[in-house]
Amino acid sequence: MAKYAASWSGGKDSCFACWKAISQGLKISYLLNILEADSTRSMSHGLNRELVALQSRAIGLSILQQEATWETYEVKFKVALEQLKTRGISGLVTGDIYLQEHKDWTDRVCAEVGLEAVLPLWQMDTAQLLHDFIRAGFKAIVVGVKAEFFDETWLGRQVDDRLAAELKKLAAKSNVDPCGEAGEFHTFVYDGPLFQKPVSIGKTDIVARDGYLFLDILEFSLG
Repeated sequence: MAKYAASWSGGKDSCFACWKAISQGLKISYLLNILEADSTRSMSHGLNRELVALQSRAIGLSILQQEATWETYEVKFKVALEQLKTRGISGLVTGDIYLQEHKDWTDRVCAEVGLEAVLPLWQMDTAQLLHDFIRAGFKAIVVGVKAEFFDETWLGRQVDDRLAAELKKLAAKSNVDPCGEAGEFHTFVYDGPLFQKPVSIGKTDIVARDGYLFLDILEFSLG
């Protein structure tokens, strides 16, 4: 049976894409997480690398964490894909939804390495996708917001029906996508049908960086 890896940010879209791929019969053997070079953080989501590694343990999947900068991102991404290929991986699952340039990049990079690109969420309605994520039983919190659209009161909020309704209203009068597909906000998934154990979150702090506000999760454990 063919084995796949899932591109993994720690957030809802990569998680939901992984779960849908498994639900469709694909065997996911690895998670691929890209980290900021010379940092302890994952790219974009700003999550502690040890927290993301713990998340993979909670799910029960091996994780490959690859360091990169934005300048070396494609090169390092391919290095990671080549490593996964040597471990028997034949394809990569990603959580892209509608940004064509992201799909084009994923398709090209995977093809150049000789892997299949699988996009289970592609062209789904984003409001419906968020609804489906919640209904499936996943538990997540908001860990990053673009300061242009949100204030710090959004950080730490549960991804639930109330949040989804507020995001839908916001989307109707601004450029905010209900799933944050353009990076308007980021989430961290701590439990759900993909998990064998939940990730418990303890002490947190709020930090501002590069036009974003982040919830820095300082304490975390399994169960």
